[in-house]
Amino acid sequence: MKRILVAVSAALFASGTAFAQSSTTVVIPGEVRTYVTEQEVPSVTYDGDIVVGSELPSSVEVHTIPSNNDYAYTIVNKKRVIVNPQTRKIIEIVK
Repeated sequence: MKRILVAVSAALFASGTAFAQSSTTVVIPGEVRTYVTEQEVPSVTYDGDIVVGSELPSSVEVHTIPSNNDYAYTIVNKKRVIVNPQTRKIIEIVK
């Protein structure tokens, strides 16, 4: 009985930790946001959802940020987005 309780507790703790990690907010440096808003690149048409957390396919070209290679950007369906260049996931939709 004690082993079952320990296993259940461990599972709950692990799922809570995973949830906490997935709900963290990324704070993007101001200079990155400024750079992205100043760049002129053509908008790409894409049928998928353009929401934070969605992954862009490799067919959508993303542009690196010279001063900070932790971020990239593109314009999709006329929405300027900041993405993680390694995962291609949208981090922020710039307003």
